[in-house]
Amino acid sequence: MTLFLADIYLWVKALHVMSVISWMAGLFYLPRLFVYHAERVSVGEPADRLFKTMEMKLLRVIMNPAMVVTWVAGIMLVMTPGIVDWSMIWPWTKLVSVLGMTWFHMWLGARRKEFAAGQNSLTGRRYRMMNEVPTLLMVVIVLSVILKF
Repeated sequence: MTLFLADIYLWVKALHVMSVISWMAGLFYLPRLFVYHAERVSVGEPADRLFKTMEMKLLRVIMNPAMVVTWVAGIMLVMTPGIVDWSMIWPWTKLVSVLGMTWFHMWLGARRKEFAAGQNSLTGRRYRMMNEVPTLLMVVIVLSVILKF
């Protein structure tokens, strides 16, 4: 199995990068949709239904599959011999950050359900603040992987 992973390493790495880009795009965009939904739309009006549809499709059609592919490809990369030295700090900081990114994804999913039920309780300002979470985690991940500190 490890020889097979070594043979397909560059393909898996490319798939991982593409899925991360797709996932990150959703992690940046969904909270922005929530900002506008919370600030400019009242429950029950036509725009409310439009936002609910956009939010649901973004999460289910783009973000969920992208997160799953990111995780699967990432695990395959970790299992490839010679790629990760777990005695260093960087794989641990990346892992913790990816777990944080996954938590944020799940948090967004819970907020989408609240919007769908007409029960959003957060302000646009709160969504704006939370929109910084994936940026901070991305910075930690990129610096960890590139600088290998």
